Amino acid sequence: MVAFGVGLGALVAFHQFKLPPVLPALLQSYDYDRALAGGFMSIYAVAGLLLSLPLGRLIDRRGAGRFICLAFALLVAASALAVAAPESGLVMLSTRGLEGVAFAVCAIIGPALANLSASPRQLPLVAALTATWVPIGQLAATLFAPVALAVGRWWWLWAAGLLATLAMAWWTRALERAGRLTPSGIGAGGGPEDRAGRTAPPPWSRPQRTALILAAATFMLWSAQYFAYMTWLPQYLVEVHGLSEIGAIAGYTLPVAVLLAVNLLTGLALRAGVPIGPLLAAAMASQAAVWWLVPVTTGPVAGIASLIVYGVGAGIVPVCLFGLPGAILGGSRAGPRAFAVLMTGRNMGVLVGPVLLAAAYEPTGSWAAAVPIFGAATTAAAAVALYFAARRGTAPRPH
Repeated sequence: MVAFGVGLGALVAFHQFKLPPVLPALLQSYDYDRALAGGFMSIYAVAGLLLSLPLGRLIDRRGAGRFICLAFALLVAASALAVAAPESGLVMLSTRGLEGVAFAVCAIIGPALANLSASPRQLPLVAALTATWVPIGQLAATLFAPVALAVGRWWWLWAAGLLATLAMAWWTRALERAGRLTPSGIGAGGGPEDRAGRTAPPPWSRPQRTALILAAATFMLWSAQYFAYMTWLPQYLVEVHGLSEIGAIAGYTLPVAVLLAVNLLTGLALRAGVPIGPLLAAAMASQAAVWWLVPVTTGPVAGIASLIVYGVGAGIVPVCLFGLPGAILGGSRAGPRAFAVLMTGRNMGVLVGPVLLAAAYEPTGSWAAAVPIFGAATTAAAAVALYFAARRGTAPRPH
């Protein structure tokens, strides 16, 4: 079930991140407005903001199977429409919106399944695995993109996503037949609809609710700069550093590969007893430093070092954030509702970040205009993360 939860997240992450590696080619072929192109990523967040909290409650009560099937249907329809009419920016935006609804569903179910299937001692490692679903999907899309671009077929990425969706649908069907996606299988609802007849867990205390809201706020600030960075990094490498499309994809891959490895190392560190709060604050501070130093990291050596440092920080932060619900509530209670709160914050950041960077670029034609915006966002995120360092009773060591 942990593997399925991670796989489910990786699938929708592939669909979300299949765009950035081919965005330069799409802009060249179809001449989309840059603000609209930024919306191709941000639209994912609209569905998440509108649906995450009600979805968390519904999944808790009714089980995951029907919602996963809905997500797969939306992914299939979106892929077909995008390939049929890519020249229309509004059609592309609409298909990305459909994928965003699917993402909202799977981004709640995947982490919840993984956490609820783990023992308390394994929660830090499961948090690390949960955090890998975004870079796994992102890296898969990035590694396949050069093949598609080499033959002038950007839409091969959309076809690959369709095949992956069908494979996950087969796996889901097998789990449904085994009764693993029923209400008792998915969640911590504990109400009369819980077929296992468990006693309802106590409601969240005020400190727990406050901690979850602050975790969501931290995720919002971090996601805004991360998705802005990763959406526009290939275009930045083409325009500022003069790389080819394939070279830009290689540069884009470096921080993703680094953060994927750091995800797993962070899980081991948390399991060994490193507290989440100080680690989260330190990683956020490193992300802020990368943004503030953008004006002086334009050379090849400094640029590569910047990508690596960014990847290290981006590997630590999501593990800590995905580990916070289990640390705040206890693993057996970190179900769909808790992750819905966390993902609401993330979705707010995804909505704002890519469009904000594009808007900052347009008036001046300079990427440097984004530095104070996202430098301030990551600095603020580091400041909020200090709450978890100071309030260890609210976010204890998860093991």
